[in-house]
Amino acid sequence: MSPREPGVAPPQVLELITRFEQQHEAYKSGAYNETQVRREFLDPFFKALGWDMDNEQGFAEAYKDVIHEDQIRVGGATKAPDYCFRIGGTRKFFLEAKKPSVVIKDEPGPAYQLRRYAWSAKLPLSLLSDFEEFAVYDGRFKPHQNDSADKARIFYCTFRDYAQKWDWIQERFSRHAVLQGAFDQFAEATKAKRGTSEVDAAFLETIEGWRRELAQNLALRNARLTQRELNFAVQRILDRLIFLRICEDRGIEDYGRLRALVNGDRIYPRLCQLFEAADDRYNSGLFHFKREKDRHEDPDELTLALALDDKLLRGILRDLYFPTAPTSSPSSPPTFSARSMNSSSARSSASPTRIATASTSSTGTRSQ
Repeated sequence: MSPREPGVAPPQVLELITRFEQQHEAYKSGAYNETQVRREFLDPFFKALGWDMDNEQGFAEAYKDVIHEDQIRVGGATKAPDYCFRIGGTRKFFLEAKKPSVVIKDEPGPAYQLRRYAWSAKLPLSLLSDFEEFAVYDGRFKPHQNDSADKARIFYCTFRDYAQKWDWIQERFSRHAVLQGAFDQFAEATKAKRGTSEVDAAFLETIEGWRRELAQNLALRNARLTQRELNFAVQRILDRLIFLRICEDRGIEDYGRLRALVNGDRIYPRLCQLFEAADDRYNSGLFHFKREKDRHEDPDELTLALALDDKLLRGILRDLYFPTAPTSSPSSPPTFSARSMNSSSARSSASPTRIATASTSSTGTRSQ
């Protein structure tokens, strides 16, 4: 970038501001679309921040500064953030573009979409803009569909602020700033201020919630279970669910097979059929229901005969998938979920029993 006077946006950005102001009404009409705003405003805006928007340097695909329509996997489907800004092939932040008729400040949908991308890709910060508006979001907050547009938003301005806010933007989101570590420092400072939780921690929290609910329901529906049996059953059911969900993400099992169980009643008996099929398919002690020659450990003769409410299982199975699952990135879910399963198993000792014992008398019968 060429030298400029501090506190003043570069000439090409000032020209963009003037042009947008002059034709503001036309740009705000629904006829002016996202592709147009990207080409005519957002591309030159970020070029002024030092990014090689069109790979003019001729870098190999793996090392381009900017990937247009990047691909990430969200809930079993491939999604395409409009821009992915990278250094040396490593993702730093996404930019999701909208047409100017969209009110970024108030409409929750665009913010949720961007935050879902950032959350899944484990990016700390990402941007949302239609040039008229410019917003920075913290990607470390788990997104929910009913979140307001300002949830996890840490900066907002309009195009009329760019001239005065240019230094703030340039010092954090220019290519030079990212190379100098200023972007990472800003992300860390923001994290410290807001006390955000990472994807892995959020997933472990979700697992803990499932464990509590399973313990309560198993104790309610299976009154003769001992404390040891209850702990065993809760952990085995959770580990099997997570294992099979990992297999779906890796293409080993048909995607959505677990979720399909929510359609209909008697969910647990049908889930047990999947567990038994897994016993035939995988050489794993996780699914060991029959005595086998040369196998010394005892089979699980407990969990397949248990009763569990449909309502509880329906909620857990749905929560394993987008949009409520804590993560859905193309590569992180299998590793992340497997790591979470191991951590969850290590943390299981007797806590379900205490919760179930304390809760059974007060919860009453859960409707199916």
